Amino acid sequence: MPVTLDGQLVVAISSRALFDFEEENRVFETGDDRAYMKLQLDRLEQPAQPGVAFSLVKKLLAFNDPQAQRVEVVILSRNDPVSGMRVFRSAQHYGLPIQRGSFTRGQPPWRYLRPLRANLFLSTHLADVRAALDAGVPAAQVYPQSVRASDAHPHEVRIAFDGDAVLFSDEAERVFQAQGLNAFQQHERDKAAQPLAGGPFKPLLEALHRLQAEGTNAMRIRTALVTARSAPAHERAIRTLMDWGIDVDEAMFLGGLPKGPFLREFEPDFFFDDQTGHIESASLHVPAGHVASGISND
Repeated sequence: MPVTLDGQLVVAISSRALFDFEEENRVFETGDDRAYMKLQLDRLEQPAQPGVAFSLVKKLLAFNDPQAQRVEVVILSRNDPVSGMRVFRSAQHYGLPIQRGSFTRGQPPWRYLRPLRANLFLSTHLADVRAALDAGVPAAQVYPQSVRASDAHPHEVRIAFDGDAVLFSDEAERVFQAQGLNAFQQHERDKAAQPLAGGPFKPLLEALHRLQAEGTNAMRIRTALVTARSAPAHERAIRTLMDWGIDVDEAMFLGGLPKGPFLREFEPDFFFDDQTGHIESASLHVPAGHVASGISND
């Protein structure tokens, strides 16, 4: 039978999102790709340090066991194939069973997301993230300066999501930006029983829900909704998730308070938000990625 990834949660990730290649990237950005290739080749036997999304990837891969392959991680990188050898060597060093990758030597790699049927794409390159979102793939720009994930929860994948323009559509956010807070609150009160349309990360939340339902003794998923909404606008968000048949473990309705300190206490392996201000606050405390979608990113 042909090899297939059907039924698996597929995560596509750039090399800089998985490993700390910031020093090497400074050479790459000079435009001297030969010097970059030589540097990576010289360091072939030197494993790269874990990057921002390393903890998320490692824990998701722990859902696999000899009986079932539930998660597939694929490298999609603007690196050249020679530098790709170091990426695979580093993965092997840390015991990450990553065997697939595409290395495009500076060309956009996002176009390979469709044949992979990827559920998530993580990259440090904003243009690739935007293109992936336009193609209907949940994607986020990883902030390389983000604080690395806590090791306090070795048997839980902890993921936190913003609501509007991430899990949900930006319908309500458009009302807020056009008419202000009072109009937003009234709009959401009036439509409390009407579920919001799905946002770009609804498919990922659904895939995580399926992964959790399959179950494994080694790892579980804990999710949190972390939103600037407050009562009475909270009700529509909760009812939307109920309509989708999806539970989240925690919901934080912060009414505009900075999200970073709350995320520090939740200790996620990754946090997704559509607003750069929230990501900058979060990245001081947890791994964070910018979802470049919705009215705030037009």
